[in-house]
Amino acid sequence: MNNAIRTEIFTRLQAANPHPTTELEYESTFQLLIAVILSAQATDVSVNIATRRFFPTHGTAKGILELGEEGLMDKIKTIGLFRTKAKNVIRTCEILLEKYQGEVPADRDSLEALPGVGRKTANVVLNTAFGFPTIAVDTHIFRVSNRTGIAKGKNVVEVEQRLERLIPKQFLLDAHHWLILHGRYICVARTPKCPQCGISDLCEFKDKTPVGK
Repeated sequence: MNNAIRTEIFTRLQAANPHPTTELEYESTFQLLIAVILSAQATDVSVNIATRRFFPTHGTAKGILELGEEGLMDKIKTIGLFRTKAKNVIRTCEILLEKYQGEVPADRDSLEALPGVGRKTANVVLNTAFGFPTIAVDTHIFRVSNRTGIAKGKNVVEVEQRLERLIPKQFLLDAHHWLILHGRYICVARTPKCPQCGISDLCEFKDKTPVGK
């Protein structure tokens, strides 16, 4: 795939969704961080259901510590790995209060030093909260990048690095959201919705789903 095709792909994605953002519900950078930690191996829908139970009343680092680990587990027990996530969130809240006055740091190293925060989580926060042109490669973005030919790679880091290098600069800030939404709703894992896809004529995927399927 050449740069002209990539440019056309993102021009169309932008036209269809000029202001994309995460589907996680949050009202502060701190709440975004907690929601992203909870979203590992869970859907955004399930995380939103869980965070609605405590964000309105305990939506700060101090507030979550007041809930305590057991209290937080009770609020998030409907999502996967809730015990480990509760432990990580509590410790993250402690560190944020100890080192950053309860605020979320805006650099990768500090973010990745927090319990439950890996490269993908850090990239989401850096992109969505702080406006860094990062790409958080999850299963959706990995699939779309390889299937379409936008940026092929054998692992998520390889795909991330190629996306950041190959996506035209004017689209880089929002590319993460366009790709994840495209993978979530159109370029799905089984039976991709090629007839409904606005970039299917530019996509390199050979086994496109025919009309009527």
